[in-house]
Amino acid sequence: MGVEAVGGEEGGIARRLWIKFRDESVFTLYTPFVVCLASGVLDPQSFVHCISQDAYFLRAFAHAYELAEEYADDDDDKIAIRKLRKRVLKKLNKYDETVREWGFELPSESISDNATVKYTDFLLATASGTVEGEKFRVKIATPFEKTKLAAYTLAAIGPCLRLYAFISKEILALEDPDQSSHIYKKWVDSLSSQKFEEAALQIDDLLDRLTISLTGEELNIIEKLYHQSMKLEVKFFSDQPILQQTIVPFSQPRDPAESDLSIFCDFDMTCTAIDSSALLAEIAIRTAPKADMNECETQLPQMSSADLRTTWGVLSSQYTEEYEQCVESIMTIEKVEEFNYKGLCRALEQLSSFEKRANSRLIQSGVLKGLNLEEIKRAGEHLILQDGCKGFFQEIVKRENLNADIHVLSYCWCGDLIRSAFASRDLNVQNVHSNELAYNEFITTGEIIKKVESPIEKLQAFNDITKARSKIGEHFTVYIGGSMGDLLCLLKADVGIVIGSSSSLQRVGDQFGVSFVPLFSGLVKKQRDLIEGRSSNWKGPSGILYTVSSWAEIHAFIFGA
Repeated sequence: MGVEAVGGEEGGIARRLWIKFRDESVFTLYTPFVVCLASGVLDPQSFVHCISQDAYFLRAFAHAYELAEEYADDDDDKIAIRKLRKRVLKKLNKYDETVREWGFELPSESISDNATVKYTDFLLATASGTVEGEKFRVKIATPFEKTKLAAYTLAAIGPCLRLYAFISKEILALEDPDQSSHIYKKWVDSLSSQKFEEAALQIDDLLDRLTISLTGEELNIIEKLYHQSMKLEVKFFSDQPILQQTIVPFSQPRDPAESDLSIFCDFDMTCTAIDSSALLAEIAIRTAPKADMNECETQLPQMSSADLRTTWGVLSSQYTEEYEQCVESIMTIEKVEEFNYKGLCRALEQLSSFEKRANSRLIQSGVLKGLNLEEIKRAGEHLILQDGCKGFFQEIVKRENLNADIHVLSYCWCGDLIRSAFASRDLNVQNVHSNELAYNEFITTGEIIKKVESPIEKLQAFNDITKARSKIGEHFTVYIGGSMGDLLCLLKADVGIVIGSSSSLQRVGDQFGVSFVPLFSGLVKKQRDLIEGRSSNWKGPSGILYTVSSWAEIHAFIFGA
């Protein structure tokens, strides 16, 4: 997807590219260095090593700005770039003094890291008109060609400042107003200051102006340079040496002979961007005979597409209405002060009864009669997954030494649809626990082979799997879900991760004392507990669920950058 494809986002090209590659910023946030830093317990030696690299970055920025100023054709652009360069030189000249103000002392000598060298080499190669791996060399003969090169240089610088500002603001958002003991607070404050934000905005504004007259091909180069810059910054943070035990990544090396990992997830609206029930109904409606077709022309007696659409509309409306009634009925139960898992189990039996009644009505309606298995599989192949979901499962496939198994637990009526969605993308998800459609010579009969209809049955499947795995050795479990039907499994897992924004899940969870904690915030607390000698054990249900807004956060937490 090119730059033009995100043109619907507000702002200029700099803003659109930051939004497009926001997953890279998430990967940075979940690195051991940033988690330890945010917790305030990062070893000072690690911190000093990191900030000692700034001098190399600042020198590279100064040289790149000097070249960009020379290339810029517009006088206002030249003045703006010159101001940025002067700011960098001033910061470089006062850097030792600034670090002392933060409460630290730079070493008398330092060596640039490999990650530092890779970024600074990339930046200066961009500013000089050639980048290894990118097949472009700019002839700087005309004013337009020079301006183009200035734009390329700003695209390679911009993400660095924007990323530092993002990290500092995320850390500040966690700050306890009553806690002033965070030893890195002055450094964090400097990166979230108005001056720093102004510099980042100036670069964004310059990039927007310098790219106005660029062609589509040249804008694609801008995008590649911006993305490469982001990736090199992520690499810089992920490569920072850590001298202490860390809570991330969750899958960090353990003895495979003594421990393993099971990853469980829901399917509809967790892995997918749409609900599979509506998709299956749409297949039935689209492939159904027209009202004037003779019944003998179809393989099984089947309603017309018009009748199917009407019937499905009634079923869907009835499901939504009764689901809301079920939630409200649960909410009449007295709210508890402390986490009450048993009470939640009893309450969700109402949801279980409701889901089973809804499935019985569906079977009786005949809506799912006459679907072709190949049609279902094709739908699975084209099913849209949530952003980052595919990359997460690809990472599991790539990590051959990871002692992990994956299980999908879903209310979905059709396991074939789920298997097709994963298999068509070469994702090794073999353990699918869901309901199945019944077939007569590859054509659905309208019956559902009921296996997982309710939260209670999901929990039973989860318990059966974990019980078998726990006999092997130490066993860690992660459950990823986003609906009220996932609550029991989420709470039973060692780590329960809620993705999305289901209001019913949140309301019912609150009613029974469940705490919802943003994942990054929870990790920062656990890292502090780990270093300060308090329990940071993941094992055992605690009534705490961790919330995320994207699969990128889950990926970064479990596997790292």
